Amino acid sequence: MKNISIKILGSLVLVAMLLGLNACTSDLLEQQPTTELGANAFWKTEADASFALQGAYASIRPLFDRDYYLEGHGEYVRARGTSATNGNLSKGDAYHGGDYNPTGYGDNFDKMFRYLYGGVNRTNYVIENVNRMLATAAPGSVANLETILGEAKLLRGMVYFRLISMWGDVPYIYQVVNDNSEVASLARMPIAQVKDSIMADFDYAFEKLPVKSTVAGRAAKPAALAFRGKLQLYWASWNKFGWPELDTFKPDANEATKAYKAAADDFNKVITEYGLNLYKNGEPGEIDSVGQADKLPNYYYLFTPLANGDPEIIMGFTHGGTGTGQGEELMRDVAGRSHEGSQCWVSPRYEIADRYQSTLTGDFAPKLIPMNPATAGARTAANSALNPASYKNRDYRMKSSIMWDYEMSVGMISLKSTGWVPFVYKTWNQPITINGVKYTTYNTDGSNSGYVFRKFLRNYAGQGRSDGDYTYPVMRLADVFLMYAEATNAVNGPQADAIALVNRVRHRGNLPALSSDKTANATAFFNAIEQERIIELLGEGQRGFDLRRWRALERVWGAPYSEGVWRIDSHGANISRYYQNASEREYQQNYIFRIPPGERDRNPNLTQNTPWL
Repeated sequence: MKNISIKILGSLVLVAMLLGLNACTSDLLEQQPTTELGANAFWKTEADASFALQGAYASIRPLFDRDYYLEGHGEYVRARGTSATNGNLSKGDAYHGGDYNPTGYGDNFDKMFRYLYGGVNRTNYVIENVNRMLATAAPGSVANLETILGEAKLLRGMVYFRLISMWGDVPYIYQVVNDNSEVASLARMPIAQVKDSIMADFDYAFEKLPVKSTVAGRAAKPAALAFRGKLQLYWASWNKFGWPELDTFKPDANEATKAYKAAADDFNKVITEYGLNLYKNGEPGEIDSVGQADKLPNYYYLFTPLANGDPEIIMGFTHGGTGTGQGEELMRDVAGRSHEGSQCWVSPRYEIADRYQSTLTGDFAPKLIPMNPATAGARTAANSALNPASYKNRDYRMKSSIMWDYEMSVGMISLKSTGWVPFVYKTWNQPITINGVKYTTYNTDGSNSGYVFRKFLRNYAGQGRSDGDYTYPVMRLADVFLMYAEATNAVNGPQADAIALVNRVRHRGNLPALSSDKTANATAFFNAIEQERIIELLGEGQRGFDLRRWRALERVWGAPYSEGVWRIDSHGANISRYYQNASEREYQQNYIFRIPPGERDRNPNLTQNTPWL
């Protein structure tokens, strides 16, 4: 491979690839990029190949580990911006400048497109050179080199899966780019062909990866199977529900059925053949009374470093923690100033609270009533959003995921605890007395809903806002349970094993099993599965992709040219209105992303998605 000082003359796609090669000046071991070494000084040993693979992981990690921003494309999370920086991929450049509102986002991800292709080139670099090593490798080295190759192909497949999920047809590059002329006229490949290439990568990864990795953060067979199943599930969804904005794609009902069955088969193998289990066996754990947080349910701890290495996290990206410069930014993004000066870029919307069901009935509780705190009885009225008692006996994942008025968290400044901090909406950093104890309220710096996240928020001191060492999950077993249920339901309706898996996910929230009416037919069971996906995967970047692949934007936001939908707060104020008088073209643009104009300016063979013409 040529030295990375290649002169940039052509398409921005190539710029992205080169940046992808040079973006991570340090991986988890603070290694120098292997691409700065000439081929004659590298690719000699298995250690060299492993070293380069770690660089590939470091390059791919920041393309996925802030997917909680993407949750803003759904209806239950507000992402008012990002802490991603401009000019340092290891700090989230791929997400920088994106639009994370429920509408109008499709033309704001040119940078994501660019950096995803950087990830492609980084993985191609490993794949190409390991293949070259395999041609002359000693027999004793073959298995390890094939494992490294399988991991690189899994990473490449993940990147291309993200590309087709957003842009549909995309250029497919299978080798290292050494000269601008190699990509300056590259056309978009039809999505079906790209999908087949991704499948081939996942197939190889599944064949060559170990049953269980012995190294933290490295992939194993269940990850390859899970991603292969997810790719087939998305392919089935596009063929079932259609993707008219991608004018080269023609849905096929038979293809959908075939893909649903294949997805279900892969998910079933993940579930049954590898001894995996939900975190803490899926048990709810303990829960404190409303307003207290000494005891939090197991689901909360799944999103802290205590769960690092747990089998539920089938695929996750590791972070270095304090003093490494490679920590995750979760607390900075979901917490406020009271927690190491964090910025609360991402917060739950008011409407999510009503999705948490009753532990007594297993169904939805009476809707919360937003009230102005100045109204007499607002803090004590039945079902008032400001009455802490309104949140009793709810799905344990509610207390694990969000905080409402008078819920406590541990404040932290300068790596030290400041004690309990109560959240009271719109009383930022104010003295308050609760049950005779004096506190200072949570200064969120960003919430406009009446709620903030507890999910991803650390409850211990000693780490700065950017120093977290949590292994961010990009594939969890609970998601596989729900995807399996969706796939089997699409073909055969509610099945006993799928119902049992959904009930296992519900059990971690201490909810009773689904009632018979929720599994009476395919439509009812799909609704139950969607409900669990909303709650179980909140803040993990899945909702926007679900809405698009199910073609559900109109179901959520109303038909084109309708009055739109207000998002409100717990005080009853209208906060933001989405899709008001939105045209059909605006909906179309929210189903598929714009091919970056800069790429098309440099490459006349790159066509544009129809809604963006």
